[in-house]
Amino acid sequence: MSRILPRRLFLRGAAGVAVGLPLLESLSMKSARAQTQPHRYAIFLRQGNGVLQPKFWPVSNDAALTKARLEQDLASDDRAVGVLSAYAEKLNLVYGLRYRHSGTGCGHADGCFQALTASTPDGNNSNETLAMGPSLDWVISQQLDAAGSEPVSMYAGATSSFLGDAILYRGAKERRAGERSSINAYQRLFGTTMPGGETPDDAAQKRLALQRKSVNDLVREQMQSLLSRPELSAPDKTRLDAHFQAIRDLEVKMAMGCQVAPPGQIDSNNLDLVVQTHLDVIAMAMACGKSHAASLCIGNGNDQTQYIVDGVKLERYHHISHRVRSDGSAGEAIPDAEGLHHKIDKKFAGYFKYLLDKLSSFATPTGTLLDDGASVWFNDLADGPPHGSTNLPWVVAGGAGGALKTGQYIRGNFTINKIHNSIGAALGLTNAAGQPLDDFGADDYEKGRIDAMTAT
Repeated sequence: MSRILPRRLFLRGAAGVAVGLPLLESLSMKSARAQTQPHRYAIFLRQGNGVLQPKFWPVSNDAALTKARLEQDLASDDRAVGVLSAYAEKLNLVYGLRYRHSGTGCGHADGCFQALTASTPDGNNSNETLAMGPSLDWVISQQLDAAGSEPVSMYAGATSSFLGDAILYRGAKERRAGERSSINAYQRLFGTTMPGGETPDDAAQKRLALQRKSVNDLVREQMQSLLSRPELSAPDKTRLDAHFQAIRDLEVKMAMGCQVAPPGQIDSNNLDLVVQTHLDVIAMAMACGKSHAASLCIGNGNDQTQYIVDGVKLERYHHISHRVRSDGSAGEAIPDAEGLHHKIDKKFAGYFKYLLDKLSSFATPTGTLLDDGASVWFNDLADGPPHGSTNLPWVVAGGAGGALKTGQYIRGNFTINKIHNSIGAALGLTNAAGQPLDDFGADDYEKGRIDAMTAT
């Protein structure tokens, strides 16, 4: 299909800065129609090691989701999805997703190579197994973004050589790595040029002086000229003011020293700040129309991050998911391991809510940025023991500009490719025949989408 390239405005300033602007509805009659089209996008937030299934889903199997219902589920039975009660009517909770392929000898490897690819394995049949196809974020970007673009790909949490950067693919057996540094991603987002020999952190301080000077200052003249245009509507002026403030807020947060742990280290002392800043960058990228796809992977394949919950740094998450202090089945039992796993599930629900709050803070001509896209919190495994691949947790927020129904608890028996097809088609992806996407992933999957998700 032809690429979807909505008309976007950029302010260009010193040091190679290019500040993307939000969708505006009032600049000219000629561009008004293009400007008010929703910027449809997908964001994927990955959690590993499965969830505590009995405490994850809503209490009732009723299809309709309401704020009151999820609030009650959280208050009375501590259900993880209850953390998202404020967004109940914008959610699709999809129960019954499963993979077809296994046999690598490692549930983590099975999950990682299929989670976003719905692919077959490469035949290695070990924990080094690779996917034989691209991940959905890559396909979205290749169909909808400008030629040569790549998705916004971020990484946080513990790093490891074991199944590190294991969910993203350009194509068969071609893994992609996520960016560890919010500052690096921010610089690419705004096109800032770096002096030779400077590290990203040095350059961020010297070129942008984040604590004292903003990229807004480098485009100040163009910004003031734009805001003074008589045809600019009051709502558009409000959007621009909020947009420039969001840029500044992000810069201040990065200036606080947000860093990730060096490879191989497991240091979660500032993980919440890292995750939030990564999500801020992703939200800004979508608000600026820089990409139609983004991801944040937290932790390696068997996530070894030590999460801080209630002020306490927990045992390695993978050990908690095994219920013993080991990466295998034998070891010293971890007291209340199920309860700790559930607390981590709720922590991830909090991360996802942070993303939804951020997307909701951007007003667009058609609602909010959250409404324009499809944001996903997913897990590449179903549960702790036995790290199964049936009933994989996927939570989708946003209606993709009206293409998806929302406010639903959908229960069924779906192969993983069908939710990929549903999201891809909602964004405008097509199959080889030019019809809405229905054949993503391996050839041995039945074609189709999850009908209950699709708006008629």
